[in-house]
Amino acid sequence: MSRAINVNATPAQVTQACAKQGVAISAIEALKTQGTRLVLNNAADTATMSKVFGSKVLTGTVQRVATRLSTW
Repeated sequence: MSRAINVNATPAQVTQACAKQGVAISAIEALKTQGTRLVLNNAADTATMSKVFGSKVLTGTVQRVATRLSTW
């Protein structure tokens, strides 16, 4: 299982839910169209948060926002 999930919630909501479960966040970013990309430290934590978010977990392709400018 991947350590990353996409969730239909704001970064603040995701951070709060992770804190409530005692799950540490490795990386978090807002998605371009809707939701948040969440990367956790291990697959077990990802499975836990997937259960917590349930139907809010986004499936399929999502659009991410570029975090760095290309220097090419």
